[in-house]
Amino acid sequence: MSSTETTTSRKLGNFEVLDQVAEGGMGVLRLARQPELDRLVVLKRMRRKLVNDPSMVARFEREARAAAAVQHQNVVAVYDCFRYRGDHYIAQEFVDGIDLAETVVRLHRIDPRVAARIALGVARGLEEVHSRGIVHRDLKPSNVLLGHGGDVKIADFGIAIERTGPGLTRPGTMLGSMPYMSPEQMMGEQVDYRSDLFSFGILLYEMVTGVPPFQESVEGSPDTLLERMQRGRFDSPSKHGVEVPFWMRRLIRRCLRAKAADRPQTATAIRRILSRKVRAIAPEESRRVIASWLASKGIVRSSDTDTMLRPTVVPATALRHPIRWPWVATVAAAMLLITVLTFSTRPRSEPADTPAPRSESFLMSAATPAAAPFELTASAAVDLPLSRAVDPTPPVSLTPAELRIVASPWAKVTVDDGPSFHTPRAAPVELAPGPHRIVLEHPVHGRHVVDLDLEAGQTFTLRHAFGGASS
Repeated sequence: MSSTETTTSRKLGNFEVLDQVAEGGMGVLRLARQPELDRLVVLKRMRRKLVNDPSMVARFEREARAAAAVQHQNVVAVYDCFRYRGDHYIAQEFVDGIDLAETVVRLHRIDPRVAARIALGVARGLEEVHSRGIVHRDLKPSNVLLGHGGDVKIADFGIAIERTGPGLTRPGTMLGSMPYMSPEQMMGEQVDYRSDLFSFGILLYEMVTGVPPFQESVEGSPDTLLERMQRGRFDSPSKHGVEVPFWMRRLIRRCLRAKAADRPQTATAIRRILSRKVRAIAPEESRRVIASWLASKGIVRSSDTDTMLRPTVVPATALRHPIRWPWVATVAAAMLLITVLTFSTRPRSEPADTPAPRSESFLMSAATPAAAPFELTASAAVDLPLSRAVDPTPPVSLTPAELRIVASPWAKVTVDDGPSFHTPRAAPVELAPGPHRIVLEHPVHGRHVVDLDLEAGQTFTLRHAFGGASS
């Protein structure tokens, strides 16, 4: 969806309709502008042939409520739900970019390093969705949007259910998208959050291989799609000619287990695995990597203001091997032995108060003679930076502080003039120890600025009620 593809606008309530951008099973999507807030939005109109069906109207309104209950940077925001001249509309966030399904079609597959970061964004979004008591039930590539700034957003809550509320689907009724449903969803059984995690596994597999793990049955197939899911029968990613890290293959297999009890039990567990493996704690770091990669492939346009194209250094072993600490121990032992030998071979006639030489055998400075007792090979330098091997006093790294922000009713938050996000936010913001400026903004209630001085390892919760006091 691109804001440049516009036609003559027309008024629709408080919106100016610019163009029709897509059609779905339940509605038609139109790009529009909201003049009062000077922003682009997407208007989803319910198909007129469904308006006379009370269950379809209830589902449409339920979609709006479910999506509006989640305010998170990895979920498409819903602004309004209204009726206009007999039609039902949902006004939602406009994401200028491409959906994941089209990305896979155009590129055939996504680099595992980038796929891991896209998956991390999806996991963060699911974590917030599930924390609101909502099961999405329709997680698939076409419902994951990639903005040209690297944003990853979950869309379309058309068949989402609230675990605490009445369902819209009768027992024994299958509702969802083939082949992205869990086995229990295909059989029309009651589903919970773990059904979304099965769909997440399918999503991750398709990103790195280009095809879903379970293909729909064709004439002459010895088994059905459901039977293959129940038996866990799918090809290894290597059979599709792609090298996928072991940890990612293991995560996919865990998510695709037929029994919900055998899968990861929460989106939080998956998010922690991905955060640890890609070493990308800050969302803006993942956005930079995704935006740069999409622009390099010509999938989205490059923008000096929205897509921050910066060199991204990703170690070759970042997704496979940690630093080999036993090797470090070997180097340290060798250095200690050299030092001992240097002192033990010194002539005994030397006065006791004569300073011992320091530069050659102990510090190993740039002036070290070519005939050094040992040398670092190129292969070793990949796993162990040279500075770590020769510096006897490595720099001290301070434990970051964690900041949680609670705003009522909600706020757009900017930390130190960096990228913004909206509350409520489930994960804390990790910040370096020291002074920081936090700006909270609301389009109706105004702006509030707080200056904080955080200590290493400190966990601080900032609470602000617009019109009230902060704590």
